[in-house]
Amino acid sequence: MGWGTHEKELPAFAYEHREGPRNQICLARMGINTWVASWVPDYRISGMVVRHGEAFTISDKLTVWRDGVPAYRPTVHYAYCPSDAAIASLHELRGYDYALQKRLRIMNDEITAGSDILGALIMGHPFKSWWIGSDLSIAESRRLVPHQNATTMQVAISVVAAVCWMIDNPARGVVVPDDLPHDYVLKIAKPYLGKFISKAVDWTPLDHYENPFAGFNAPSLDRDDPWQFKNFLLTDGD
Repeated sequence: MGWGTHEKELPAFAYEHREGPRNQICLARMGINTWVASWVPDYRISGMVVRHGEAFTISDKLTVWRDGVPAYRPTVHYAYCPSDAAIASLHELRGYDYALQKRLRIMNDEITAGSDILGALIMGHPFKSWWIGSDLSIAESRRLVPHQNATTMQVAISVVAAVCWMIDNPARGVVVPDDLPHDYVLKIAKPYLGKFISKAVDWTPLDHYENPFAGFNAPSLDRDDPWQFKNFLLTDGD
C-alpha cells in the first residue's frame, strides 16, 4: 500500500523499503485477512486491503518533493468488499488452511440482483471526504453484454480503452495507468460503467466505532487526527 508522509506510526507487521522512492509499505499478512473501514454510496463498508499496483503508483505520482525529500505524500490503499457468496467462499478457504477449493467458477447468469460499486474515496481536505466512481448494476451489465457480470464489465472496458490508447500511441513504451489521459480512457469506458457518481461525503473512519465493552477494551485510535491509517484498520477487538 502507498504510505503517506502524514502517518505517525507504522501498523503491526509493516516493513519499509530501504531504497527508491520509499512510497510504500508491505504488511506481512494476507490482504484477505487485513480489513479496513471505508465508505461507498451510501453506507460504510468493511473491506479487505487487497494489493493493487495503483496504490503504489498513485502515491508516487502525488508526492510533492522538496530538495529530494517528500514534503507531502498521501496514503493510498484499496478496500474491497466482495459479495456474500465470495465472503462465504473465503471463509471456507481459511477453514481448509488456504488449500484452494477443487471446484471454481465465476458467477454470471445465477446472479439475481446487485451492483459493483467501484470508485475512489478522497479524504483529508476541507470537504472532509469525496467519493467519485461507478455504480454498475447486474441488469445494466447484461443489457450491454449478455451473460456478463458488472465486475467483468468494469475491468474489461478499462482494458479495451487502454489497448485503444496503445494502438494510437505505439512508441510510448511502458506506462502505468496514471500516465494515461483520463479523458481518452473515459470517453471509451464511460458508456459501459453504469451510473457515474461524484459527491461530497460527511464521513470519517472514527464515525463507526461503537464500543460495547467501554472501560475494558479500548481500541488504539487517534481521535485528534481521523485520517491516520490506524483509525481505518480493523483489529480483532473492533
